[in-house]
Amino acid sequence: MTGVYVAVAALVLATVSGLIWRHRNGVLRARRDGDVERLDAVELGADLGDRATLVQFSSAFCAPCRATRRVLGEVTGMVDGVVHVELDAEANLDLVRRLNVLRTPTVFVLDASGRIVRRGSGLPRKADIIAALGEAVA
Repeated sequence: MTGVYVAVAALVLATVSGLIWRHRNGVLRARRDGDVERLDAVELGADLGDRATLVQFSSAFCAPCRATRRVLGEVTGMVDGVVHVELDAEANLDLVRRLNVLRTPTVFVLDASGRIVRRGSGLPRKADIIAALGEAVA
């Protein structure tokens, strides 16, 4: 009977973990209070946008990275002064460690000065990106 309890507990734990992961996947979170991290053009290897910059960390075998690239490209085409910069996580390990990037895709929304306004892991929704850009531009 103990084996049944262990199996049920494992299933409950796996289900709860999966639901939490699904809820957080692709959500752009606001930066923590006091966390004023900035990125500049030298670190990114590209110029910052006049109004905002979308920074995407990707890896070679990441399927959601391709979809994220498409979504961010569509948003940059819709909003003037916004630039999309895609960085290979493996080639930028110092930056990955500094920014605590744990998986790909990870997206950062920067304001015009390079300050990180929002960040998120997973495939973001287009509406969430546009809302985060509204905060970065304001």
